[in-house]
Amino acid sequence: MRIDAGKSTRYCDGASRRSFLQLGMAGLGNLSLASMLRAKDASRRQTGNAKDTSVILLWLDGGPSHHDTYDPKPEAPSDYAGIWRPIKTNVPGMDITEMFPLQAQLADKFSILRSVHHNAGDHFTGGHWMLTGRGGVSGAMKEGKSPFFGGIAARVAGPRQVGMPANVAIPYAMSIGLRPGYFAGNYLGVEYDPFQVGGDPNQSNFRVQNLNLASAMTIDRLANRRALNRNLDALRRNFDRSPTAAAMDQFDHAAFDLVTGDKARRAFDISREDDTVRDRYGRHTWGQSTLLARRLVEAGATFVTCHFGGWDSHWNHQETMLRHLPKVDQAVSSLFQDLEERSLLDQVLVVVMGEFGRTPKMNDGGNGGPPLSKGTPGRDHWGNAMSVLMGGGGLRGGQVVGSTNRLGEVPQDRPLRPGDIHHTIFRVLGVDPTLSFNNHAGRPIAAIDHGRVIDELL
Repeated sequence: MRIDAGKSTRYCDGASRRSFLQLGMAGLGNLSLASMLRAKDASRRQTGNAKDTSVILLWLDGGPSHHDTYDPKPEAPSDYAGIWRPIKTNVPGMDITEMFPLQAQLADKFSILRSVHHNAGDHFTGGHWMLTGRGGVSGAMKEGKSPFFGGIAARVAGPRQVGMPANVAIPYAMSIGLRPGYFAGNYLGVEYDPFQVGGDPNQSNFRVQNLNLASAMTIDRLANRRALNRNLDALRRNFDRSPTAAAMDQFDHAAFDLVTGDKARRAFDISREDDTVRDRYGRHTWGQSTLLARRLVEAGATFVTCHFGGWDSHWNHQETMLRHLPKVDQAVSSLFQDLEERSLLDQVLVVVMGEFGRTPKMNDGGNGGPPLSKGTPGRDHWGNAMSVLMGGGGLRGGQVVGSTNRLGEVPQDRPLRPGDIHHTIFRVLGVDPTLSFNNHAGRPIAAIDHGRVIDELL
C-alpha cells in the first residue's frame, strides 16, 4: 500500500519533492519476539547493565552554520567570522555565538563537539551519514539504504514504559524533504519507523494522529474485533508459526496498548503543562515540540526526534539566523533547565545536530549570478566540519571536544565522525553497537561499522 503524504518545501536544488509512505510485508519477517529478546539480552551482557535512559534529538534539517552557533571564529577575516560575535559562557574557554545567551548561562550542562565531519557537501549524503552512520546515497539517488540509529536503539531497547511508543518524531520524521527519509527503519521493517505525531503542538487544536479511536469505535468494540482477528488467525496454524506472524503479533500488541491505554494519551496531551512552562519553551512549533519531547521521554519513550527545518541559507543568511537562532536558544536552554528541575538530566541525553555545517567563508549572495542578485550573502554546504551539542544522559558537561583550524574549514585536532556520536549514544542507552541485523538480502549488517565512544564525555 502506497500513501501519498504530500509535497515538501523546496530545497536548494529547486525540487519540491512529493513524499510517500509505503507499507507492506517486506521486513516484517526480519523480527520475532524471540529475536528481539535475544538482542536485548545481548546488549545487557555486552554493556554490563540494563539502562532506563532516553534520547531527545533536535534535528536541524538543512544544515546549520557552525561559525554562527557553537564554533565562532572572531579572529578570522570578517567574511569568515560572520555577522555575530562570540560571548563567554559559564564554562571558561567555551565561547558560543552571542545569539545563544540563554545557553551560555548553562553551558556546564552540555558539551560541544567541534570537529565532526564526513566530508560530504550533498544534503542527502550528509543526512544519511548523520542519521544512519553510512554513506551511499546522494541527490541523484536519495532512497535510504540503512536504518536510522534511533530505530536500531528502539528495536533493541523497546519503550522504557509499557504503553508508550519507543521511537517518536515531532511533528513528523523528515530528512531533507523526505518522509520518513533517513529516519526510516529500512531493513529493520516499517514497524521501526518513528511514530509520527503529525500535528503542531503549538496549535490550540493540537491532536495526535493515529492515537484516537475512529468515529463510532469504542474500546470494547476494538477489543472484540481484535479477539476475532486472533481467532481467525489461529485457523492458519502454519502461518502462525512463522517469524512474520510473531512480528505482526508483537506490533499488534504495541498498537493496541498505544490506542487503548491512558499513558500515551496523557503524555501527548501538552495542554496539561502549566502555562509558565509552555511560555518558557516558547510559543512556537520548535519550543512546544521540545516540551512535548520532554513529556514523552518522562512517560517512557526511548527516542524522540524534533524536526527543526529551514537551515539551507545560501542567501539571506542573516535573516534566516535571526529567525531561527533565538528559537533554538530558547528551546535548548529550557529543555536542560526543565530536565534538571525534574531530576531527569542524567536519564535523558539531548543531541542537537544537522546533516552538515555551512561554508566558513560567506558567499556574495549571487548563487552563480551577479552579487546580491539572490539576496544578502549566505553560506553554502560544508561537510568538512560541523558542531554537535550533546548533554545529559550521564555524560560530562562543560567539555569542548575537538577543534577546527583558524578559519573553521577542517578539524584541527580530535577529528570525529558520525559513528563516534552513535557509539556514544548507544553507550548512554545501553545498546550493544556490535549487534548485527539482516538486510533485505539476508546479509548481517553491524549496527555501527566505524568509530568508538567519545571518552572525553564519560
